[in-house]
Amino acid sequence: MTGVIGCGVVLASFVLSIMVFLQVKDGHSQVVDYFNFINVGDLKISFAFQLDQLSSLFLLIITGVGFLIHVYSISYMQEENPGQFGRYFSFLNLFIFSMLLLVMGANYVIMFIGWEGVGLCSYLLIGYWFKNNEFNKAANKAFIMNRIGDLAFLIALFWLIAKIGTVSYSEVFSATNLARLKSSDITIITLLLFTGAAGKSAQIPLYTWLPDAMAGPTPVSALIHAATMVTAGIYMIARSNALYSLSQISMNVVAITGLATAILAATIALKQNDIKKVLAYSTVSQLGYMFLALGVGAYSAGVFHVMTHAFFKALLFLAAGSVIHAMGGEQDIRKMGGLSKKIKITYITFLIGCIAIAGIPPFSGFFSKDAILLAVFEHNKILYVIALLGALLTAFYMFRLLFIVFTGAFRGTDEQKDHTHESPGAMTIPMIILAILSVLGGLVGIPEVFMHGGDKLTAFLAPVIPLQAGEIVSHNTELILMAISSLLVIGVVVFAWFLFRKTRFSESKGLGKVLENKWYVDELYEKIFVKPLNKLGAFFNSVFERSVIDDLVNGVGRLVNYGSRQLRLLQSGQVGSYVLLMVVSMVLIFILQFFIRK
Repeated sequence: MTGVIGCGVVLASFVLSIMVFLQVKDGHSQVVDYFNFINVGDLKISFAFQLDQLSSLFLLIITGVGFLIHVYSISYMQEENPGQFGRYFSFLNLFIFSMLLLVMGANYVIMFIGWEGVGLCSYLLIGYWFKNNEFNKAANKAFIMNRIGDLAFLIALFWLIAKIGTVSYSEVFSATNLARLKSSDITIITLLLFTGAAGKSAQIPLYTWLPDAMAGPTPVSALIHAATMVTAGIYMIARSNALYSLSQISMNVVAITGLATAILAATIALKQNDIKKVLAYSTVSQLGYMFLALGVGAYSAGVFHVMTHAFFKALLFLAAGSVIHAMGGEQDIRKMGGLSKKIKITYITFLIGCIAIAGIPPFSGFFSKDAILLAVFEHNKILYVIALLGALLTAFYMFRLLFIVFTGAFRGTDEQKDHTHESPGAMTIPMIILAILSVLGGLVGIPEVFMHGGDKLTAFLAPVIPLQAGEIVSHNTELILMAISSLLVIGVVVFAWFLFRKTRFSESKGLGKVLENKWYVDELYEKIFVKPLNKLGAFFNSVFERSVIDDLVNGVGRLVNYGSRQLRLLQSGQVGSYVLLMVVSMVLIFILQFFIRK
């Protein structure tokens, strides 16, 4: 019953999201103002929702993919006891609620409430198995690193309030208020917002929490990495496109940070041996591509990739969960192999996800990746070459994962081999639906070179994300770029096939060892930030806390205690003493009244 209720409310939300989408599609966008949330002096912030083209698209992604993950969770988490099972679904539902609040808010304050909500839910779900202390550390890491970005977000809100006295989208993005902001104000506000987005969407330097988020159950990984939390930063910048388009500095920072993150995460994914860790770094890399698109002004392309990524990345995580389920909890790909014969549905769906994320036509990832690469080519040729290299790395590490897990000889134990079986329907059906969406999802953004008016998504988002003017390449050039990228990706896939179809693992050396250890970034952070802060905390605890604060608090208590003991001496029980004190008091009052007071 818990699972039915948990899935049912998300399904109902999906149905309502479809109704909202159909109304918005007909041009009926609306701001619904419920009540005055904050009213201080001239500052008035309403609790209001904004239903327009951008928010309606995200509503469909969140509730649609979220529903499939909820259904999958019923079977995946069935071994949990009823109390823990209910706790899991309550957290999962709260996660969806917070994300819906984030994308529906009509101002930055409502967005921030949802923003903090998904941060809380990620902490609760990553540390769901809280008896394992390592999982608790991963949850704390996610929570703390997100707080860094959240602080920057909060400062940006205060800056907006100080400069223009409002945080409502319709007012902030109005020509009048944008004219009131200096270029330096816009740059600072947008960079602060981007810092918040970098924390939530795992960009350099705040990305290391996301791979550790794999500590949570696999459906949680799918929800965090595909359709909800990590896309929040993309949504915020896409929503704030009017601000970002006025600051070239911020746009460049977003683009360069996104591209650097994409390449860094892709190189790390090349040598990871945990099936979920490979997908985690893949998510960080793909998010980098989305930020790259935003940074070059291709906001609709970035949102397009959010949508297709939600399909194929949710599929890949759920398929990985099916593999883990079949292997009895094993996540090390070095102990797998030859699983295509045992779990055929999982294999086929995983293959579709790999083709989609690699950007092979005509799967969904091809269209969104091509839209980003084309926009980057128009913006800067050097960035395009680096971005194309990242796309080739993506194809290589994803098909490395596919070939190691599903081809060759089985490398697990005899017990695992005997018990390997396909997952039940509650797990495979969501995977099949996501596989279909991974194949067909790109058709909403067919480039003009293939079909005039085929790019329905950009046209749909135009009221919120105006088309950016810039250099436009010819159709011939666009076709050549598509052909080059597609052929190179296919070549990389073939190369990966020859390299990994009969894998023999050996100890990594040199650069391979560096990549396997994730460029030692976690160790670097530990040395530069964590240990010094821990030592500083220990110093304050032993010196300042105990010698100053404790002595101050305890001193007040001792003073009150001492004063009470002295006052008790006045309560002697002798009537004569009481009369004497009364007379003395009266004399003192008369002296004060007649001789001292004026």
